[in-house]
Amino acid sequence: MQMQTADKARIHATERELVPRIFVRAMFGMVMICLAMVSAYRWMDGPVQYTAPDSPVVIERTLFLEGAMSGAASVYDADHALIAEYTPEEGGFLSGMWRVLQRERTKARVDLDGPVIIRARENNRFEIFDPSTGWGADLMGFGADNSAAFAKLLK
Repeated sequence: MQMQTADKARIHATERELVPRIFVRAMFGMVMICLAMVSAYRWMDGPVQYTAPDSPVVIERTLFLEGAMSGAASVYDADHALIAEYTPEEGGFLSGMWRVLQRERTKARVDLDGPVIIRARENNRFEIFDPSTGWGADLMGFGADNSAAFAKLLK
């Protein structure tokens, strides 16, 4: 009998038991202030800070990636000679990048087996670029270990 009374009280909670109205208004106000600040910054042509700094290319290599859903991956050079083969435990990131490339190439309706370009820049950043779709990514955004996986392929 007591259990039914407690459940009934929760179902018919009064307004005082919910989040106070002042907190909801304060949260909404903070969101609006952030939106106004970001909008003003962009309208005043503030520089875009979230892009990787541009730097000259030091090393560039054309490679072919092959992956599997298991995480296994294979890497071939421009002459289709095997450079590296990774087990599912070792090749997870490379295989993941292969899946991203497959998705981007499918969306662009281009050949799925095209090459990618791996670049090392003067500022010690690495990037992957797909010439068939124009898609590219700065690999430092995925962490130092994942970036190092591609850095090994440039040697």
